[in-house]
Amino acid sequence: MARKPLIGMNCDYRASHQGTPAYAFLAAGYFDAIAKAGGIPVVVPPTENIDSIGSILENLDGFVLVGGADLDPRRDGYMLHSSVRPMEARRETFDRKLAREIAQRRMSLMAIGAGLQLINIIEGGNLFYHIPIDLPNALPHLDPHDPNHRHSLVVEPNSILGRVYGEGEIRVTSRHHMAIDRLADAFKVTARCQDGVIEGIESRLDDWFVVGCQFHPESPAASALDSQIFEEFVSGILTREISQPSIQLKVA
Repeated sequence: MARKPLIGMNCDYRASHQGTPAYAFLAAGYFDAIAKAGGIPVVVPPTENIDSIGSILENLDGFVLVGGADLDPRRDGYMLHSSVRPMEARRETFDRKLAREIAQRRMSLMAIGAGLQLINIIEGGNLFYHIPIDLPNALPHLDPHDPNHRHSLVVEPNSILGRVYGEGEIRVTSRHHMAIDRLADAFKVTARCQDGVIEGIESRLDDWFVVGCQFHPESPAASALDSQIFEEFVSGILTREISQPSIQLKVA
């Protein structure tokens, strides 16, 4: 039986409020998709002991940085716009440290939604913080009344997303109002909306396996093709291990 890689994933956090205890949570679409693709999902909560992140990552084969609320622009030297709804500070503090460790280790990574935005920032890129203002001619990327809002993409053929979707127009689930502005040098664009907004990225670096989606392939409205992105990620991890025999395989 083929080995199943251990895939970490961060999760959301809600602080205690008026007698309600604090808790961490994660949409089931993320870990169900990894399990279906042949990986073993390992949920990593935003612990306050961020020094333990390195020890956690040493025991994993790859990581999924999941979506969530907005990154706080003040942490990167920008003003807070009224449209921004920052994620809980505890989660963002943890996620930023986590993303830096992943990048430094060149750990195999799938980044979705806010996770894609975060890894782009960590690697030196920046963001549009509100598409309707920064890109007034852009198509709608968020419908507050429809969490399964979809739009079409143009995909680069020589890419992971190109292998998944093939030629022709595709439609994906979109629910973001922030997007990549300047792409970090470590990455290349693999998909855009017709309005030019970046929707997919991959690593340019030979020693780092990264696939990123601004859209949400884990969504309940995702197509069968969307789920194949997770299969490409899991199989890519195993392929890299076979091609790098110096890496000691862990027994799952």
